[in-house]
Amino acid sequence: QVQLVESGGGSVQAGGSLRLSCVVFGYISSNRCMGWFRQAPGKEREGVATIYCADGSTFYADSVKGRFTISRDNIKATLYLQMNGLKDEDTGMYYCAAYTRFSGGRCPLQSSQYNYWGQGTQVTVSS
Repeated sequence: QVQLVESGGGSVQAGGSLRLSCVVFGYISSNRCMGWFRQAPGKEREGVATIYCADGSTFYADSVKGRFTISRDNIKATLYLQMNGLKDEDTGMYYCAAYTRFSGGRCPLQSSQYNYWGQGTQVTVSS
C-alpha cells in the first residue's frame, strides 16, 4: 500500500522561504510523475509543479516559475518543493501526489490524473 506523507509547511512572511518534503512509503515505480498541488480556501485545487521521477524533467505553473523548485531523491523516496520569494497568494494547503499510470509526455498539472495523495501541509504567507 502506497502512502505519501508531507511535512515542512508553516507560517512565513512574504518574501520568505519554505521547503516542503513528501516521503513515499510502499513500493512505487520510478516510471511515475509526482507533483505538488495547492488549494486555497474557497478555490479549486491547482497544480504547482510536477516532476518525472525517472529522468527529473520538471514542469511549473506560470505563477511559481522562477520562485519554486521541485526535486526528488529516488533513493530516499522523497519529493521536495523549495519555495522562495513567497507571496500572500501562495497561501494554501499543499499536497503531494503520484501519477503511476504515466505513459509518456509531460507530467500534467491536472490533479485528476494523479492516483495517490498525501494529507497535505499548510502554508501561510503573511505580508
